[in-house]
Amino acid sequence: MTQEDAMKPQVTQMLKGIERYNPENHRLLENYVDYQVQENFYNLEANLAVLKLYQFNPTLFKSDIVTSILLKALTNLPHTDFVLCKCQIDLFSLAEDPDNQNIKALLHVHTLLETCQFKEFWAFINDQRKIWDRVIGFEEAIRKYIVHMIKITYQRIDKATLLELLDIKNLQDLIKNNNWTDEGDSVFIGNQEESIKTKNITEKIDFESVSTVIAAYR
Repeated sequence: MTQEDAMKPQVTQMLKGIERYNPENHRLLENYVDYQVQENFYNLEANLAVLKLYQFNPTLFKSDIVTSILLKALTNLPHTDFVLCKCQIDLFSLAEDPDNQNIKALLHVHTLLETCQFKEFWAFINDQRKIWDRVIGFEEAIRKYIVHMIKITYQRIDKATLLELLDIKNLQDLIKNNNWTDEGDSVFIGNQEESIKTKNITEKIDFESVSTVIAAYR
C-alpha cells in the first residue's frame, strides 16, 4: 500500500462538511501536500482545503506548502486549478512579505504560460532551478501543455521555433508521438479547418415571452 492509499481515507473524511474548516486538520493536510510532491500524485480538493484554512487562519500560513500547491496546480494546465488556488491567497499580504519570493515567482510563471510566452518561461525557470526541481515531472507536464497549445494554434510550424517553444534538442520522438508530419525545415501539425465543428443553434421563443415587448411599442 502506498502512502497515498494509507492517507486518502483520512483526508477524504477531513474534507467532508464542517471538518474542512477545522484548523486542527492543517498538519495532516500539509503532510498530504508534501506526499503529493514526493510520490507524484495530485489532489486539488485537498490542496484547496489547505489554502482555505490559511485564509481563515493566517497564523498557520506556510509559504513552502503554498509553493508546492501552486507547482502541482501548474502541472495540470490548461485546467484552471492554478486560478482556483490563487483566489484563496491574500495577494496584498503576500506582496509585503519577502519570504514569499517563490510564490511570487510562480504567479509570474503562470502569467507567462497563460499568455503563451513560452521562450520567456524557459529562460525564467532555467535561471531558478531549485524551485521547479522539487516536483517530479514538472517540465514534462508543462511541455504537454505547450504541445496542446501548439496543436490548437498552428497548422504548420518551423522546427527552429518548435525547438525554442519546447526547450528541447530533438523533435523526432515528439513528431512521432503526436502523429505530426516532418516536412524538412517545418512540421505539419494538422489542418485546423478539419477541427472546426459547425453547430446549429435553435432558439424557441413563445408569444407570451415577447408580448410585453410588443405591447410597449404599440
